[in-house]
Amino acid sequence: MDAKPSKRSALLWFLVLIAVVVLWWYLKPHEDAGAGRAQYEADRLAAVGADPDDVIVDLRDDASPALVASIEQKLGIDLVLISDQAKDEQVYRAHVDPTREAAILDALAHTAGVEIAEPDATYSLSPDEMFATQAVTPPEAGWAGFPDDPLYAKQWHLKQIGMPEAWKLADGGGVIVAVLDTGVAFEDRAGFHQVEDLKGIEYVKPYDFVSNTRNANDDHGHGTHVTGTIAQMTHNAKGVAGVARNVKIMPLKVLSGSGSGSVAGIADAIRFAADNGAKVINMSLGGPFPSRVLKKAVEYAHKKGVVVVCAAGNESRGKVGYPAAYPGAIAVASTQADEATAFYSNFGKDIDIAGPGGNTRNGDGGGVLQNTIKVGDPTHSGYYAFMGTSMASPHVAGVAALIVGEGVTNPDMVEKILKDTARKPKDQKYSADRYGAGIVDAPAAIKAARAEHGALQFGLGLLMAAAVAASARKRGLGTVLGGRYLAGVLAGSGGLFFLPWFLPSVSSWFGVEMLTRGVPSWDLSLLGPLGHGNPLFMSALLPLAAIAVAAGVPKLRPIVAGLAVGVAAHLVFFAAVPVFDLRYVPGFGTLDTLWLLANAALATTLATLTLRK
Repeated sequence: MDAKPSKRSALLWFLVLIAVVVLWWYLKPHEDAGAGRAQYEADRLAAVGADPDDVIVDLRDDASPALVASIEQKLGIDLVLISDQAKDEQVYRAHVDPTREAAILDALAHTAGVEIAEPDATYSLSPDEMFATQAVTPPEAGWAGFPDDPLYAKQWHLKQIGMPEAWKLADGGGVIVAVLDTGVAFEDRAGFHQVEDLKGIEYVKPYDFVSNTRNANDDHGHGTHVTGTIAQMTHNAKGVAGVARNVKIMPLKVLSGSGSGSVAGIADAIRFAADNGAKVINMSLGGPFPSRVLKKAVEYAHKKGVVVVCAAGNESRGKVGYPAAYPGAIAVASTQADEATAFYSNFGKDIDIAGPGGNTRNGDGGGVLQNTIKVGDPTHSGYYAFMGTSMASPHVAGVAALIVGEGVTNPDMVEKILKDTARKPKDQKYSADRYGAGIVDAPAAIKAARAEHGALQFGLGLLMAAAVAASARKRGLGTVLGGRYLAGVLAGSGGLFFLPWFLPSVSSWFGVEMLTRGVPSWDLSLLGPLGHGNPLFMSALLPLAAIAVAAGVPKLRPIVAGLAVGVAAHLVFFAAVPVFDLRYVPGFGTLDTLWLLANAALATTLATLTLRK
């Protein structure tokens, strides 16, 4: 018996193992620690007494009505759910005598079943001078290019993040983006009306956490403007354009018409969004003081696979506000038209990335232009230029939705792609404290989400193909590089990963899109981003079916064997690099990895047996 193939096989499989370890180490996301612990504690202590009237009481999720009644009787307070949506998480608000607040909080902290007790602080929007008051009138006609929205020429901010190229690549594919803000002008009812350039967007599960109703209408203007940046109807010969033109919006009103809202309501809305299908949350709001209830809500959303994007704040200070400073949140600083950081933008070590937020002090042409209601008047709407990190955050949230639409659903991986592809400012001095990783670059992020990993998958596929050929006692590189075997490996592992770079205008076409992905990720083309990670696709089922059909035809055996190897490489890659959550398998972690590796081993065995025939 010839021992050489066995030795060659062992060496190649050892190299495969080394490659997988290197991929895991090199591509794993870095942990986002958020604000430093010392700073967080200092801010928390400063926040005590931020609201002398109300406290938040977060009970264990399995707390009984008897415990609630016991706390009320013992402390002489009334515990009221912060909304009808808070029943599962058991978060209550209690109105207290300011002179007894400290004693009540201390007593609650020492009560079994109470997880958190703290003052219910208020978060607000920036002052009114951040908003332009003069509407921009659209010209009578647009232009013949893409997009044909008449006011697109004034949207410098979309050009700054590369949207002209990004629109050719991706549109968001139905990803749900939750907008936690002053509401959205999304419907015509009782004094409210849907703004003209948001008609055609699909809205899901709206809720008003201020009034505890299902009518999340905007009575301020801020939330509608933010929504426009994320998803304004684009190429409809009307008004302006937006970043992700085919996402769904979840309007969640957490701020009143005055632009302020309670921390409890914001935390409640975060959990609601995470529990109802949102994959991206945008919060263009915040405050200088932390909240343990809010921090817990951000952590909850992050663990459920939601990308949380937040404005860094507009106080021109060297410290990021909350919730942007929490671990799991992406803190966004603001740039203006010349790519300098805006005068109002917060900065510091916790800035993750920058996006265009504008500067209306240089005239309305320097602001971020979107369609919204007249500030404070939901009966009138127009095209207004606003400025603030509030405007920067939705640019990043929109690009995050485009990344999720490409099948990258792990929020840590989304953040990593955003940062890795961010670009340095032109003609401006770069500083990590001001820009974080840089200015968000939409086309680079989309290409990375779709194709950057493709090269590594194909390379791993070639290495595994050589190992399988050696295990099947096929000598030399002729088998590996043979046309039919190689074609199968290419199809299985996504070897046409380079197409988006060379053919961006056609790379989103259905057939071409499938060719840029390995066979297991064809669920993205067939089921969309919300169906990605389907266990039936992410398994050895497809190569097994191909082998069962074609193994009896000698000329087809190398193709289906190569296909099985390519699929195995695809599965091994995603076991090492957790880009998405495997559907119907709880959490990101061990069970996902075991499923992928087990099916990769099965596919590899099938390939080896097929080549030996």
